[in-house]
Amino acid sequence: MKWYSYVFLSLAAFLLTMGIAYAVGSRLVFIAVLLAFLISWIAYIPAYLFQTEKFYDLTGSIKYLLLTWFIYTLSYEFYGFNIGNLILATLISMWTLRLGSFLFMRIHKDGEDKRFRTIKTSASQFFLTWTLSGMWVSLCSICALTAIANPFGVTLNLITYIGIGLFFLGFAIEVIADQQKTAFRAISENKNRFITSGLWAKSRHPNYLGEIILWFAIAVISFSSLSGTQYIALISPIFTYLLLVYVSGVRMLEDRANTKWGNEPEYQEYKSKTPVLFVKIF
Repeated sequence: MKWYSYVFLSLAAFLLTMGIAYAVGSRLVFIAVLLAFLISWIAYIPAYLFQTEKFYDLTGSIKYLLLTWFIYTLSYEFYGFNIGNLILATLISMWTLRLGSFLFMRIHKDGEDKRFRTIKTSASQFFLTWTLSGMWVSLCSICALTAIANPFGVTLNLITYIGIGLFFLGFAIEVIADQQKTAFRAISENKNRFITSGLWAKSRHPNYLGEIILWFAIAVISFSSLSGTQYIALISPIFTYLLLVYVSGVRMLEDRANTKWGNEPEYQEYKSKTPVLFVKIF
């Protein structure tokens, strides 16, 4: 694509996200989302100048933490303490710190993120990538941000507790899947092989399955606190699913795996028996 196409897509992503933030009717959420994009654009400058993607995921983690606690702090000052708000902010922070540190250490160990090899050489395409980072953080977390920013805060009821349980289920799946794959890769004989053990025998992408469950759980926790146009914030788990499955996660890894192992009978058998994402219960 031409450079102006990437600029147009960046503008469209920004306006769409800001429009959703405006629609939820919270000035705090609107400011937080705008802050996410500003951080992304500021970080883009040294990233492009030094042709590096090494702090891309780290910056995303910083934005999650900053937006969550920015909203929490102002909500506390305006409306007082709410235990539900603290629980939700803590859950998001726990996930952010774990995944952010994991990705940061992994990229420094590997030396690069292969997704960015051609992207970072193009100023406009790399700018789009950083803009999408602002969109990613904003839309994934907007449901939680809206609930915390609500004058009544996060409501604690049966639905909320179910959501908390689902969160820990998704969190556990993601952590275990990452640990299993890290241990697999640590064995030199597995350098150019694919993992088929543990959770990876049940799903070809259990780490993404865990993250999808986790963000669905965040929406469940937030649900009872929403009303009126705020329900548009429920786009959060839908956006997370579409992003991880069709944009930056599953689709890219499946294409890469097909290119690398597609002609191997062992991989063909693994694909035929193992679901892409959701495990077979029966």
